[in-house]
Amino acid sequence: MSGVNTLTFTDATWDKEVLNSEVPVLVDFWAEWCGPCRMMSPTVDAVADAYVGRAKVGKLNVDDNGATGMRYNVRGIPTLLLFKGGKVVEQKVGAVGKADVQKLLDAHVGAEVKSDPEPASGDLKAVNS
Repeated sequence: MSGVNTLTFTDATWDKEVLNSEVPVLVDFWAEWCGPCRMMSPTVDAVADAYVGRAKVGKLNVDDNGATGMRYNVRGIPTLLLFKGGKVVEQKVGAVGKADVQKLLDAHVGAEVKSDPEPASGDLKAVNS
């Protein structure tokens, strides 16, 4: 089951929903039998809720939509691909945490995304120097 804001992508709707989208699109390539995929589901749903109106977030079942998985050379699941302007701009393979998924999206969505900023260690050194 998907969250209320988590989209379901298919081979048939791929070009319209993903490649021609005016906002970045995060796609979770998954399968029902995949344990790590099921573990990622709440994370994908939470991210979909957090980015409503700024990005599309959805899932593509590789068992039901094999052509798209093959098209992007998806060999392991879960795989997250971030599309912007019809092209893959980021990729993560394997189960990752919510912070990692948000970081992946934040780099491409824009400044209006609200997240908990954490300064990089290099930023602290610059401030303390």
